[in-house]
Amino acid sequence: MSSTSPKTSRPAYDPRRLREIFDRRAADFNEVAFLPREIASRMRERLEYIKVAPTRVLDAACGAGSDLSGLRERFTEASVLGVDISSAMLKRASLADSADAESTTGWKRFLPSTLAKAFGARGPQLAQADFSALPFASEAFELLWSNLALHWHASPDAVFPEWQRVLKVNGLLMFSTFGPDTLRELAAAYREAERTLGLAPHPHTIDFVDMHDLGDMLVESGFEIPVMDQEVITITYKSPESLLKDVTRWGAYPFERATPAHAADAQALRGAVHEKLDALRREDGTIPLTFEVIYGHAWKAVPRMTAEGHGIVRLEDIGRGPKRNR
Repeated sequence: MSSTSPKTSRPAYDPRRLREIFDRRAADFNEVAFLPREIASRMRERLEYIKVAPTRVLDAACGAGSDLSGLRERFTEASVLGVDISSAMLKRASLADSADAESTTGWKRFLPSTLAKAFGARGPQLAQADFSALPFASEAFELLWSNLALHWHASPDAVFPEWQRVLKVNGLLMFSTFGPDTLRELAAAYREAERTLGLAPHPHTIDFVDMHDLGDMLVESGFEIPVMDQEVITITYKSPESLLKDVTRWGAYPFERATPAHAADAQALRGAVHEKLDALRREDGTIPLTFEVIYGHAWKAVPRMTAEGHGIVRLEDIGRGPKRNR
């Protein structure tokens, strides 16, 4: 197991830059939110097999709040809190929650309290915060949920300890993120276009972290029994223009400023990228775009040291003897 982060070309984490990206994207984000919604559905299916009954749930990087209602329905007795770095995204989440609250008038007011909560009678709380520097006390939540957000941080190994801090012992972390094969067609199109035009190469997509590295980071951050798996989802497009429009509206262009300084070079690059994407058309005429989705969940481990630095030995560990490598 590696004790250091994998070496990548990821830039330093810039929360102000990230806030700007998603503040601009908020108005159009729901038009391309089909992918996060689908992944949230698959995460909830995985959650059905896990025994957990939290009283406080945190959605870290909740965006426009589309996952919050599902979490309330799943955990009807829990307090659900959503945080996001973007005030514009939180505004949309608040508007959506207000619509849910209005829908509880009429016949729903006669429902038992637990069912009323499931239908949205008690809305989630929202707060603006950086998911890598949460404004909460330690051990404040029993469940931390994060859907397709972790890849936005340059150093996931700096995020996991913070998530571990706000979870109670034996609390559950459940997250999804993108893996290295994500947007591979687009990244390759840019590389080939820049080479063809003789332009200096620049990264045009995020340098996504490998699933196995994420698993190592979880253990090093104080989580135990990590379960990691991944799947590949392919979305097809009729044109390079529609593909690039969706990618831009997802906010998946953190390197927008890494375009050529001269307008003529930038225009030539766009044209060359379109040509490279056109060349990927399949028999049905569509252009594929790959997303490697990584799913992970893990439990906050029982601490092995006290705050004063004294070792903690659990009763069940006494008499087991030293562990040996197999």
